[in-house]
Amino acid sequence: MHYEIINKIQLRIKVIFKSIAFKIFIFLLAFFLVYLLYKGLIFNQTENNNPSSFANNSNMYVASVEIPDTVFFAKERVPIEFYDVYESLDREMTVNTYWHSQTILLLKKASRFFPVIEPILKKQRIPDDFKYLVIAESGFANAVSPAGASGFWQFMKATAQKYGLKINDEVDERYNLEKATAAACKHLKELYNTYKNWTMVAAAYNIGGGNLDKIISNQKTSNYYDLYFNEETARYVFRIVALKIIFENPEKYGFYLPKKQHYPFIPTDIDTIDTLIQDLPQFAIDKGINYKILKLFNPWLRKYQLTASKEDPFIIKIPKPKYREMKYLQQEFRLYDSISQPIDTM
Repeated sequence: MHYEIINKIQLRIKVIFKSIAFKIFIFLLAFFLVYLLYKGLIFNQTENNNPSSFANNSNMYVASVEIPDTVFFAKERVPIEFYDVYESLDREMTVNTYWHSQTILLLKKASRFFPVIEPILKKQRIPDDFKYLVIAESGFANAVSPAGASGFWQFMKATAQKYGLKINDEVDERYNLEKATAAACKHLKELYNTYKNWTMVAAAYNIGGGNLDKIISNQKTSNYYDLYFNEETARYVFRIVALKIIFENPEKYGFYLPKKQHYPFIPTDIDTIDTLIQDLPQFAIDKGINYKILKLFNPWLRKYQLTASKEDPFIIKIPKPKYREMKYLQQEFRLYDSISQPIDTM
């Protein structure tokens, strides 16, 4: 009897001990887990507050844009040693670097339109940097300004006609990229003959020669970087220069575009029109395309008919076969590695 009582007491003690031990184990385990979680949060917070940790992860920080040590526009040096010049360029570099959607689209479109613009500038002996003026003016869009300036080069009607572009109810050659570029070259040459400086030529293209002459007279200097302009013209040259810097080295400023993502230059055949076309949509169908595509390649057509004659002919572009198939374009034309030059339609 005595031994049975002792055994029961011992058994009871073992049960109590095991229960306490289990509870202690659970407590210690929970404490350890809480400790690990606490240390993890503190570590992450420290890392997030440490600037050096951001430097190793480009997805975690936004950096100021780097300005090159020397900058040129049309082989003319931009005096970035002056704080006002530096900050003006820095502003446009920052805007165009971090306006991602717009700049990416411009980079893509450049592959299609620069092959048209560049040879014309070269032929007319205009500095290649003026191809960026087109972007500053219109962003590769056949836009119409509130004042009525139209096309890639943003010609006013009177100026366009002065340089030989036809504008009537049926056609507006401000939208003909080849002809408008040639007309812009004539205008730029005329401005250069006046100012003898390409930077001032760019400013005059924006504000107008007459307005620029008044500013020069009033402020008694003919240096663009020393003149006080309205905000648009004050930013204009710097935007062109910023675009040049970014386009010449897009990867440096965070733009990584595989060649297959660029918009390809699309080769075309030409059709010389020297008689009346009464139905341009039917004309397009007869050529194996449709009116939409006809307009995309010939945006200067303004009506559904075209009046032409042997004395006054027009050239219409017709895209080559398979032009609409991206895979074919990428394979056949190898995306700008070797681009056939556009046909001279001027």
